[in-house]
Amino acid sequence: MIALICGVFIMPWLVHSLLELPDEMRDTVTSAERGFVLAVSYAILAVCAVADGMLFFLLLRVRRGDVFTARSVALIRGVSWCGILMGLLFAMLGGFFQLAFVMAFAGVFLGLCLRVVKNVIEEATEIKAENDLTV
Repeated sequence: MIALICGVFIMPWLVHSLLELPDEMRDTVTSAERGFVLAVSYAILAVCAVADGMLFFLLLRVRRGDVFTARSVALIRGVSWCGILMGLLFAMLGGFFQLAFVMAFAGVFLGLCLRVVKNVIEEATEIKAENDLTV
């Protein structure tokens, strides 16, 4: 979370510095395009902050032993959607930074992996609920 807060303050400098790097694939960047890159970068930070918050609450639930509950499944679902959304946002930056496509793939892949984990935890939650009713 501290890194995200620092990112809010250094993002304008970072975007400016990265766009000033020479790149044969990219032409001169207009001020509107700089604004677009900065806005998408802040959107990525916001989605990352939401995912970070959900992970924090999930860790608190795990610490209390509330792993196999509907709320924990919902938190994992939310984090997976955040990963997919971050992947889509990074793909929007692909025209400016080729490495953004790699980050987009990583974000979407992470989101899909978390969807699989969510499905496993959701199934385990249903089994636990059935076992609790049986006793």
